[in-house]
Amino acid sequence: MLTLPNAGEKDIVSLSTQGRDIEDLLSKEWLLTNERGSYAASTVIGCNTSSYHGLLVGSLNPPASRVMALANCLEMVVRGPEVFPLSTFEFADRFAPAGFSCLREFRRGTGAHFRYELGDVELRKAVYLVADSDTVVIEYNFAALPEPVELVVRPFVGLRDFHTLQKSYAPLVSEDHDAGVLVRHDVPGSCELLLSGGDMRFEKDPQWWFNFTYRASQSRGQAGTEDLWSPGFYKARMERPGRLLFQAHLSDSVRCRGVPPVDVDAVKRDLSRRRDELRVLAKVEDPMDETLCLAADQFVVKRSGAGTVRSTILAGFPWFADWGRDAFIALPGLLLATGRYDDARSVLSTFAGVADEGMIPNRFDDRSATAYFNSVDASLWFIHAASQYLDVTEDLATFREELLPAIRGIIDSYEKGTRFNIHSDSDGLIVAGDSGTQLTWMDAKYGGTAFTPRWGKAVEVNALWHNALCHMREFCRQHGFSDAARYAEMAARAGQSFCRSFWNESCGCLNDTVMPDGTVDASLRPNQIFAVSLPYGPPLTAQQQRAIVDVVERELLTSYGLRTLNAGHESYKGRYEGPMRQRDEAYHQGTVWPYLMGAFVEAYLKVHDFSAAARSQASRWLEPLQRHLADDGCLGSVAEVFDGDSPQRPQGCLAQAWSVGELIRALRLVRNARD
Repeated sequence: MLTLPNAGEKDIVSLSTQGRDIEDLLSKEWLLTNERGSYAASTVIGCNTSSYHGLLVGSLNPPASRVMALANCLEMVVRGPEVFPLSTFEFADRFAPAGFSCLREFRRGTGAHFRYELGDVELRKAVYLVADSDTVVIEYNFAALPEPVELVVRPFVGLRDFHTLQKSYAPLVSEDHDAGVLVRHDVPGSCELLLSGGDMRFEKDPQWWFNFTYRASQSRGQAGTEDLWSPGFYKARMERPGRLLFQAHLSDSVRCRGVPPVDVDAVKRDLSRRRDELRVLAKVEDPMDETLCLAADQFVVKRSGAGTVRSTILAGFPWFADWGRDAFIALPGLLLATGRYDDARSVLSTFAGVADEGMIPNRFDDRSATAYFNSVDASLWFIHAASQYLDVTEDLATFREELLPAIRGIIDSYEKGTRFNIHSDSDGLIVAGDSGTQLTWMDAKYGGTAFTPRWGKAVEVNALWHNALCHMREFCRQHGFSDAARYAEMAARAGQSFCRSFWNESCGCLNDTVMPDGTVDASLRPNQIFAVSLPYGPPLTAQQQRAIVDVVERELLTSYGLRTLNAGHESYKGRYEGPMRQRDEAYHQGTVWPYLMGAFVEAYLKVHDFSAAARSQASRWLEPLQRHLADDGCLGSVAEVFDGDSPQRPQGCLAQAWSVGELIRALRLVRNARD
């Protein structure tokens, strides 16, 4: 359930665990992030079900080079002859220990909060991720303590690339230092994990624990068992109510050893202050507003490079870095709708600064600052986001000095030709790729098989192209640029050709792709909705626009977004599950994408003149996604995808930037139309 903010620790979502089945609890996750791209994540009972789960996944080269540093901790409270486990681990044939039986409540606020009842002893545990450091702090607070107890905490170390798994042949060693216990690989250049137990004493007892099982990884057809190493355990006796602290810090070998203990109270104050600042910027009106505002913040991180630090947007947690397409679809909702104009400017400048051959990077590497340009639409979404930024902020100086040169470069290069055979055809529309490339957002490919071969003229690419030309036409007219006429002529030509090439009279909607030889792919997909939702849609008639929205509503709309293919198609896949080839095959062949709800709601409101009835209907369509934030998947965020068939389970990334951004934007569209 969602809870209202209170004077103390403000909840985002709260979940009672009592009486719930373990399978249900294992399907619910939590996520904490910081400005470095580091994160902590697990299930609400603390049992890692994915190789990407961990208490500290740090970014050595923010936001790249992420390392699974601290995987988990074995935690127990000893009271005389009784031992109360707090932890839950899954192995091949059992859960051991099964501490979830003592857990009564999970909350996510500025940290992840757990309340345990151990007989008549009450323990509250909280996990906090420091904002500007690869540091996690765990607070154990004994609120009710009728007699003395002992707390034991055994940390399990991964210290591995977060895309890999650890095995017992890893050369992990530990050393005692003034600041704590230092764990590293016994090889030159290893990063280091500094462990500190505060008032707890450390007892050296190195152990390998074998075959932790990660069910979610296994369900994806990936390796899902791991060995984890522990240098020993921390222990303390509690005579009266109070708290104990444990922290872990990841860094390179030069910086790690002199790190002082973190002041957890200062961390909590900083996190609360940050939350309050975001609420003010976003003009939060209700608990759902606050939940989404804070969900948006998780994806906004700092990218370091060439002596500068700029904002960027991570596409999704846990495994995505910053992707251009995702960033610019998400930006209007994540940053503009929430009043974060400085971050929006920085994100746009980050990508504009590395444009090359008239292209904005599709993504940056997970381990370096290397940019990849294998996308036809990322550059066009950049133009759209830059134009939205100018409209909202009226920051003409930034637009003209930093963004306009990149925009002109994109249009000129797309017209004349650039990478991947991207060029303007004789009819003024954009052609891209060949049979071996996947350049649109429907880019799933396994081995040599492209599951959605959309090369040639893709419908949303050309809607974006027309939109970009119109934006430039209007900007140049308003500011007296002589090339306004050129952009006007290009836009008119592209618009006329779009209507002629993509309108399918027999289907009453738009073709999805026009191949270079003139053949069409008339598969019923959601990409056509952008021809209606974009500010400068192609010059379709009002009847045609209404027909597009109607067919998308009838054939593709679900409770959590739009299907990527209609259920009646022979290639439709209603379940996103199984090994990677099976998942890739379903990724854009029926799987539901929540981000598409933003464009659908906007298009629906447009063709119904933003009437009260249309706003009411749009609000009802958005309710399931709002419930999903509160009690499904990753609590407090929106998943990447859902199954096409009922029950529509959340799948893919546990938290996705454009899913959150477009939900924010859709809700604001409904609200602003009402106001």
